[in-house]
Amino acid sequence: MHVEVRDLNKHFGDFHAVKDVSFDIAKGHLIGLLGPSGGGKTSILRMLAGLENPGSGEIRFHGKVVNHLPPQERGIGFVFQNYALFKHMTVFDNIAFGLKVKKTPKAQIRDRVMELVELTGLKGFEQRYPHQLSGGQRQRVAFARALAPEPQLLLLDEPFAAIDAKIRQELRSWLRELIERVGITSIFVTHDQDEAIEVADEIMIISQGRLEQKGTPWDIYKNPETPFVATFIGESTVVEDASQLKGFEHAVEGERTRALIRPEYIEIGLKNEFSMLSATEKGIVKHLHFRGSEWMVEVEVEGHKLITYRSLEKTTLQVGQQIRVLVHRAYLFNDTHSWVVENRLKEDPMPVII
Repeated sequence: MHVEVRDLNKHFGDFHAVKDVSFDIAKGHLIGLLGPSGGGKTSILRMLAGLENPGSGEIRFHGKVVNHLPPQERGIGFVFQNYALFKHMTVFDNIAFGLKVKKTPKAQIRDRVMELVELTGLKGFEQRYPHQLSGGQRQRVAFARALAPEPQLLLLDEPFAAIDAKIRQELRSWLRELIERVGITSIFVTHDQDEAIEVADEIMIISQGRLEQKGTPWDIYKNPETPFVATFIGESTVVEDASQLKGFEHAVEGERTRALIRPEYIEIGLKNEFSMLSATEKGIVKHLHFRGSEWMVEVEVEGHKLITYRSLEKTTLQVGQQIRVLVHRAYLFNDTHSWVVENRLKEDPMPVII
């Protein structure tokens, strides 16, 4: 299903929950609605489902306006974060529920349920009740039930929120594979960046009711279009005055130019590890955190704390040690716009001062 949303608005009393949101979703794509709690993600999802009415704007499925259609006529499947399974029904009957409502012939119901049981890895659990299943299994039942009537659009509201971390990781990969096999257009709400980046074809960043940016996980991470997106996605440190960074003094625009610096923008090490020592500045190692495959290093530079990573293959640093720091690039932003700048000293090195 191709989804189009134009100028969508929603008020709850005086609160403007969704503000002029517009987007398109291609058929078969898996989209992640990502943002902080209370930003409007679930409100958008519920309007797509027909569970809330827009204050204004249009929702189109395959070019047809569906604002006036009730949920059961929109061709959607909905997966809730708390499973919403019927406790008195078996796995088989939970999955079959939507088909029975549509008065599907019994033989077809059985064939469809058994197909989904196989697809979702629930074979052998057909006659169990929800309380006899693990959290991951219950969520698989919820997925199967939503898919049973063969919807054209699958909506998922924080589908892994009620599941422990280890099972959540397994279900991410499983969901991605399932959606690819079924080929259904899908939208899921999450506040977990790792979840959105790992699962989604595209991400829509929602904040304070507005769509901040839409794009692939890589595009959003590499080329954030707003200060909010830059600070929300990935690990980063914000330096309030970008002119205090060596090599960026002339890149600032006005007094309120700040710099956002990601760990991969920073290189740290001993003097003999740098070919352009003049572009570096002194830093003090404040904290070291072992991360299994590398060290996470907190380093202080001119009163600013920066975070980066260092390979286990290199000389191990010590807390309190003086090192050299090279900020390769920074994402600069002020009250009106944002831009990415390379350290000018890398291109125009000054005489080496040791």
